[in-house]
Amino acid sequence: MSTTTRPLHTLSPEAETAATDIFAHDRRRARTLALQTAGAVVVVAGACWATGLFDIDRLATGVPDFFDLVGEMLPPNFANGGSWIRPVLDTLAMSVAGTALAVLGSLPLAFLAARNTSPHPAVYQVARVVLNFLRAVPELIMGIIFVAAVGFGALPGVLALGFHSIGMIGKFFAEAVEHVDQRPVEAARAAGAGPLQCIVHAVLPQVLGKMADVAIYRWEYNFRASTILGAVGAGGIGFELIGSLRIMQYTEVSAIILVILLMVTLVDGFGSWLRTQIK
Repeated sequence: MSTTTRPLHTLSPEAETAATDIFAHDRRRARTLALQTAGAVVVVAGACWATGLFDIDRLATGVPDFFDLVGEMLPPNFANGGSWIRPVLDTLAMSVAGTALAVLGSLPLAFLAARNTSPHPAVYQVARVVLNFLRAVPELIMGIIFVAAVGFGALPGVLALGFHSIGMIGKFFAEAVEHVDQRPVEAARAAGAGPLQCIVHAVLPQVLGKMADVAIYRWEYNFRASTILGAVGAGGIGFELIGSLRIMQYTEVSAIILVILLMVTLVDGFGSWLRTQIK
């Protein structure tokens, strides 16, 4: 009596074709990922070579000097800590005022730069160009320009933070407006509401939460940026940091850095608390 062995599982032609397609798709994905990874490695290597990161001689002398500098910064010297209270408050006020200026300037530009609320395609393009320009110029460059225009102090810092942040906040606001649910807008139009009424009653309530989140995140960033603006004469704790660095008071520099770190941590924590309150 003869017995014939048969496979336990057989695939239909359709299943075999599907399995082959899946296998081929996975191979294509793996090949694409490998090419992308190789391209990224080439780009990073090229950037490192162009910036001199592969200069072994400079690294060999620079790394020990860096650790020597760190040693000179210890222990931190807080002897003049009382004189830093006002600059810290100036930095905080600069970030708040700059963010407020940015939010006020971003709101009208955002609605003009959103396709669903812009009154005309030409207006949309102009608003986008304005946002791109403000976003393209770093706040440090704006700080230098405004210091040259209005003099030293917190005012040029506020203007630099505000105008640069308009470009960033306005873009996020415009993206949020473009992704609103159109059904409330259509209902408002059907009820006879005009364009401005549609924005106020149908669009704005949908994006207020996102706008508040963006504004708080930007304030956190602006506080850190305002410390850098002190390097170009915009006042605040950054100005004190640069002053101590110029006279090579490294123990005082490390103390000011710790103060900035503490303030950044407090600002980030307060911003997180604010976001939980508006949700």
